[in-house]
Order: sequence, then structure tokens, then C-alpha cells
Amino acid sequence: MYEWQQLIQAVVNEMDEAIMRHDDQALTLQALAARLHYSEFHATRKFREMAGMPLRTYLHQRRLAFALKEVRDSRRPLLDIALDYGFSGQESFTRAFKALYGVTPGTYRREPKPVVLRTRIHPFDRYIFGMGEIGMIKSEEGVKTYFVTIPAHKYLHVRNYESNGYWDFWEKQKDVPGGDCATVCGLLDSIPGKLDDNGGAESDGMAGQIMAYINDPRGRLCAWGYPRIESYGVRLPADYDGAVPAPLELMDVPEGEYVVFEHGPFDYEQECRTVEDKVETAMREFDYAANGCVLDTATPGRMTYFYFVPGQYFKYIRPIRREK
Repeated sequence: MYEWQQLIQAVVNEMDEAIMRHDDQALTLQALAARLHYSEFHATRKFREMAGMPLRTYLHQRRLAFALKEVRDSRRPLLDIALDYGFSGQESFTRAFKALYGVTPGTYRREPKPVVLRTRIHPFDRYIFGMGEIGMIKSEEGVKTYFVTIPAHKYLHVRNYESNGYWDFWEKQKDVPGGDCATVCGLLDSIPGKLDDNGGAESDGMAGQIMAYINDPRGRLCAWGYPRIESYGVRLPADYDGAVPAPLELMDVPEGEYVVFEHGPFDYEQECRTVEDKVETAMREFDYAANGCVLDTATPGRMTYFYFVPGQYFKYIRPIRREK
């Protein structure tokens, strides 16, 4: 039923891999159409139907997104970066960069500013389509529980007072000007210095983007039994003094102690729900009193962080307070 969505998702994933290894041959329209097993005309038409933009436009913007991060984070010559990402020279790269981001690569390198990067599209997700996990394998790995002290830092984010869960969060954010998923994730992707950024191509924990739940009496009463505000953002150093573009907010998070519930690598399509249930069970059954602490649901502004990176971990980091 969703064969086209699955096929285009596979091609989108392969496009990112080809961009990262600078394989221009794999990124030609002919090669991409062949991967979809259709003519170039039919392939581009179907891609536009599902992605909402022409394939060439999407590919162009993804190349520039990767290139911008290299301009920002490296001192490599701009000409080398231009050639690596499919441009004929520095002049054509500069024109394209300025047309999309409003600033030349050289100026951006000297004075980085938040811009909206094109993030990877997701035309297919079996959970969005209500298909559930495949269930062919079940993780035998358990949930590790341990304590950490997280130093003071800043948190750049968007928040929603009414949402209930990740998918509902982004559904409600559609009604916020500039607060939709693509725009927010694109902005966050351009922010330098993210504490959790491991260079991932996805808008997820590997790229430093996380969900967080903020203790707040004005928030929605959640399934955990206390009011919280749902948010999505990035952790930044305590001395971060960069721009805060609307609709993002910046807050200070003081040093605090947390308990971590972590499951290791898992297959997203085959065992995501199973892993989620395991972690939820571990959190529900954890004996805080036996460990000399309580779950801190009362202190306004304390955070519960959620990291979701299927290739590495599924983990919640929850705030605690030591009993005296």
C-alpha cells in the first residue's frame, strides 16, 4: 500500500549518503530515476507529489545544507567545499549559497547566524501510517539505569503547552508561524556548538536535537501524573551568547542530578515500540526511595530529556532530588 513512500524514503536516505561521500554520479537524475525503476519524468513527478517540491530543488538544498555546516565548522578553502558538493566552482557556489541563505559563504564563516537548513524529508514512517513495528526481531537487551550530574547549560527550543507526545507536538506546531517541524529543525541544525551534536545528518539526537519536558504548573497534565511543557531543542554551553531567532526561546538550566534510563541500539522498524515499552516499564518500576532520592516533578524549570537515536540508544534523563 505504501510501496512508493517506502521506495522514495530509501532513495532520500541514499541521497544523503551520496552527498556525504561526494558521489556526484549517484546523484544524477538518471541514477535516481533508475533506483526508483521509472523514467526520469515519472520519477520526478512522483517525488514532487510526496515531497511537495521538485527532486532537483530538494537535492540542491540538501547539498547546500551539508556545505553550510562545513563552511561553519571547518577552515577548508571554500573552493574545495564547493567542488565537494557538486558546484562547478566557488562563484556558482557563492551565488547559490547567497540566494538560499541571504549571505555569502565567506561572510557566513566570519559571522555565523541561524538560517533554515533543508532537513531530510520523511515520506514514509510505518508508525505514522499506523502500521506498528514489523516484530520480526525482539531486542534481548535490557535497560541500564545510572545517575549523572549534568553541568549548567542553556537550552534553545520551541515549546508547546497543549501537546501530548512527539507526533502531537509537531501537529500542533503547524499552527505556530515559523514553528513547524521543518523550519524549527532547519534552524536548530544551523546552530553551532550544540553539546550533543555528533555530526548526524538526521534532525535527531545525533545532530544534537532532542525532546525535553519542562516542569511547569501551566503545562498539560501528562501520563506521568504531573504538569509539564513539551519542547524540542538543543543544549548549548552555559556561555552561549548567539542569536535567538523567533520562534525559539533560550533558557538557563542549572547544574543538577539526574537518573538515566537507557536502552542500547535497536532496529527502528522492527522493535521501536518494544524498546519504548521496556524503558517505560523500567521508569515506572524504579525504586527512587531505595536509591535515596525522589523524582523531581515539583521544581519549576527542571527538565526531563529524551534522546532517540535508533543506531545508538533510546533514553530518558529524568531530574531527581536527594532526600535529606
